[in-house]
Amino acid sequence: MPKTAPLLENTTAAIPRFALYGEQTRAENAESVHIELIETRSRVYDWHIDRHTHPGMFQVLFLFGGEVRAGVEDEVWECQGPTVITINPAVAHGFDFAPEAHGYVLTVDQNVVFSAAENQADLYASLFMAPLAIDLAALPEMRARLEVLLQQLLAEATWPQHGHTLMLDWLARCVLLLLVRVHAEHRIADQSGRLDFELFSRFRAEVEQHYKDQWQVADYAGALRATPTRLNRLCVKLAGKSAFDIAQDRLMLEACRKLTYVPASIASIAYELGFQDPAYFSRLFKKRVGVTPKAFRLRVPSQ
Repeated sequence: MPKTAPLLENTTAAIPRFALYGEQTRAENAESVHIELIETRSRVYDWHIDRHTHPGMFQVLFLFGGEVRAGVEDEVWECQGPTVITINPAVAHGFDFAPEAHGYVLTVDQNVVFSAAENQADLYASLFMAPLAIDLAALPEMRARLEVLLQQLLAEATWPQHGHTLMLDWLARCVLLLLVRVHAEHRIADQSGRLDFELFSRFRAEVEQHYKDQWQVADYAGALRATPTRLNRLCVKLAGKSAFDIAQDRLMLEACRKLTYVPASIASIAYELGFQDPAYFSRLFKKRVGVTPKAFRLRVPSQ
């Protein structure tokens, strides 16, 4: 969590309502997603952004390096990169950046969030119910994924091409969905304890590496230096299913992918997934997926 302090400036004064900071109105043809480097706007204002709001727009600050003193409602958050700060349209906020601060500011029209495909807009609710400061220091791989998407967003915004608006919307939703995952993992870790969550994360990594080796729960527990009983209890607590079921689900997911996209025989796929007996693979697949591998493949539209 960021360091916090009371907001010292006068909070009773009228708070400006901007489209983007310094812009009183929004152009009628403005895009629904805007992205810029932190320094692009902040340098113009001597690294100080007064308190303001963005009606109808969600804003996310990606501070990948340097420091920021963020005035968020009645508090001041002192954050160091890499940190992500989320702001909903009603939240008054302002920033004081250190000159070496760098990263991105992503501003997204509320319609991009609320009109998510298949009525899944609630996926993003956890990010914007209240302002958040999400620490990425212990998540270098996630930070790298976010930076790649943000770079793509900036490139798309700089040089519009065919399908420009759709590309901006999809990339922005991808960024937000990755943040939802990070926030959810932080909440689970806080609720269950860091050590338990780290063990569960290591288990998932071991499953990804060994699911084709047909490891049993005891094998995973041995690799993690935990007892099978503890591992199972932890998996039920955090995932709602046993360690065995998690490993089997991953194996069946790969089987479904190969049956859909790999033009090989069912027996070949069974051998590739570590099964010595294709008939046993078919029985297990039907038990866990509900249909035989042949029936599953037949119901997949031809490529």
